Amino acid sequence: MIEMVDSFNHWSFGHLRPFVKRALSFGKGVVIKGHCKFWIFQSFNGVVAVVSLLSFLLAMAYVYVILFPRFQPVIDKTYETPHFNSSVSECNYFEGNWIQDESYPLYDASQCPFAENGFNCLANGRRDRGYTKWRWKPKNCEIPRFNAREILEKMRGKRIVFVGDSLSRTQWESLICMLMTGVEDKRSVYEINGNKITKQIRFLGVRFSSFDLRIDFYRSVFLVQPGPAPRRAPKRVKSTLKIDKLDDIRNEWIDSDILIFNSGHWWTPSKLFEISLKLGMPITAAFERALHTWASWLNTTINANRTSVFFRTFESSHWRNRLSCKVTRQPSSRTGGRDRSPISDTIIKVVKAMAVPVTVLHVTPMGAFRSDAHVGTWSDNPSVPDCSHWCLPGVPDMWNEILLSNMLSRN
Repeated sequence: MIEMVDSFNHWSFGHLRPFVKRALSFGKGVVIKGHCKFWIFQSFNGVVAVVSLLSFLLAMAYVYVILFPRFQPVIDKTYETPHFNSSVSECNYFEGNWIQDESYPLYDASQCPFAENGFNCLANGRRDRGYTKWRWKPKNCEIPRFNAREILEKMRGKRIVFVGDSLSRTQWESLICMLMTGVEDKRSVYEINGNKITKQIRFLGVRFSSFDLRIDFYRSVFLVQPGPAPRRAPKRVKSTLKIDKLDDIRNEWIDSDILIFNSGHWWTPSKLFEISLKLGMPITAAFERALHTWASWLNTTINANRTSVFFRTFESSHWRNRLSCKVTRQPSSRTGGRDRSPISDTIIKVVKAMAVPVTVLHVTPMGAFRSDAHVGTWSDNPSVPDCSHWCLPGVPDMWNEILLSNMLSRN
């Protein structure tokens, strides 16, 4: 570019030098040198000559710009071009934004027998449906459109296991309802023990008999082993938490093709008030020790050639305080600091050091904007507001779309 401009200057104005000399000769100019350079003209004719010369040069420049636009000056600016990656396997699903999409929701919770009444906000009186019309759009890639029948065919003969708390159960229910839209005979989908979906049961399993597919849920809110209260413990202590031992139902998780964990929502002072930690330490340190216990078991037990392991991070809640919960009509424009969590940071830290590959479903940032999607007072117990759990259909459906996209990209 620099060479182009230099040649332009030489070619355009080199032949004007005789005119410049002639014009300057009229003024008999004398150069005065110092900190600055300037001209002193001894006659009025010199001033006129300079003005005439400048006018002539401006006119010539205008003519050249009009007749030869290819020689217009070039401004060289370097911009960093974003790298767009169309490969699903290398997509960062969790950097993006929510966009409105009228093709959502993916199912009707009232038509799905596996969606808890407490999460079916529309059936519990919520009138605005806007919260169901949002889709997560990653920044540099696309999440494939959900196709229930295609997913079911690819998941034939598989066993999917969710392990965690009530938010894990919400995701479990969501996935079942999503996949049921691809099943013609709804009676072919059933809970294997005939149980009703409830939070009181530690194990729930749903079978898609036409596809030999099972989707199980195990309630293990801490992942590590609870136990009875120790001797001479204060009266408020009802049980213990052995952070160096994994939950005693751990062997039930082994025989699975896809294993999805979550934990962290019970690692709070209010939830741990009646529990005595075995080693006595801050809650954050205890949670990290518990995760190391989980990681050690996974490293020595799980066959990574068969089982794909995922861990979902902390889900953002939108409590104003312990009792106040306001559900908005639109997603929040700001995260209010909810896009970060010490629980999530600890999960990511522990997973990075593991031998068995574990995919972190880092849903914390994407949930931070969805103050509109919580259960609020539209539960089966409206007297108790809820800004932790999510309405179904809703945000957990997007977690499952990402989960399925990740699984299918591996295959």
